[in-house]
Amino acid sequence: MDKADSIIAYQGQPGAYSHLSCHRVFPDMQAFACDSFTQAMFMVERGEADLAMIPLENSTAGRVEEIYRLMPKTKLHIIGEHFEPVNHCLLALPGTKLEDLKTISSHPQALAQCDGHIKQLGLEQSAALDTAGSAKELSESGDGTHAAIASSLAAELYNLDILKENFQDKTGNTTRFMVLSRDSHMPEYEPQTKFVTSVMFTVRNIPAALYKALGGFSTNGVNMIKLESYMASDTMQVSSFHLDVEGHPDQDSMKFAMQELNFFAKEVRNIGTYPAHPFRYRADTVIED
Repeated sequence: MDKADSIIAYQGQPGAYSHLSCHRVFPDMQAFACDSFTQAMFMVERGEADLAMIPLENSTAGRVEEIYRLMPKTKLHIIGEHFEPVNHCLLALPGTKLEDLKTISSHPQALAQCDGHIKQLGLEQSAALDTAGSAKELSESGDGTHAAIASSLAAELYNLDILKENFQDKTGNTTRFMVLSRDSHMPEYEPQTKFVTSVMFTVRNIPAALYKALGGFSTNGVNMIKLESYMASDTMQVSSFHLDVEGHPDQDSMKFAMQELNFFAKEVRNIGTYPAHPFRYRADTVIED
């Protein structure tokens, strides 16, 4: 891996939705599959990869809590975000027909999201570690009665037929990914561009500390779009927070809001400022935190 500047790391098997996101956003980079989020993130930390594509939350399954615990252990920066609509595909061996199928496997969340359609087909379900892994196992099994639920990229990689696209019961299931780098890549402020700034901090041990720490965003008209709390220590006595706001550090409103945050909080760290993804402002989009 001498060409770290051409590698983007992700967690999962080739064909996973993280791999698909790498392919969509950075088609010219080499996507490198990792067994864990830790491996993917620390490849970037060590300079073995230039970027990592990491899921932060899903509109159906909620947040990926492990990421909030890992980020403080790194010096990585968020340089971009990507929203990937989840298109679950019903996959089978080439030449298989719907009526041939008897069993199906995938990640438990994918099975749950397609449960209605699976029951319509009368298929017996079995859980797999991930969606792409179930597709790979199917391609190696030679079993014409078995199906898998995975991405269209998994179908391409493992030479499987897509019997049905959008196999999920409800539309709108979307995963938000963050793009991580060792360097901050702070973008220049442009008034016509909407920016998101992500901040990690710990509140001081005083009454109403969180209320006071966040008050500056309200009084300065800065829109908070996400606030997550997590325990960053084993003592379970100190709460840490991940905050996303609409704004750029060079804006006066953000400067004043951050001054107030720094006064009432500690260990404040800007982990990234980046252009807001267009998906946020689609007329039919509701972001669920």
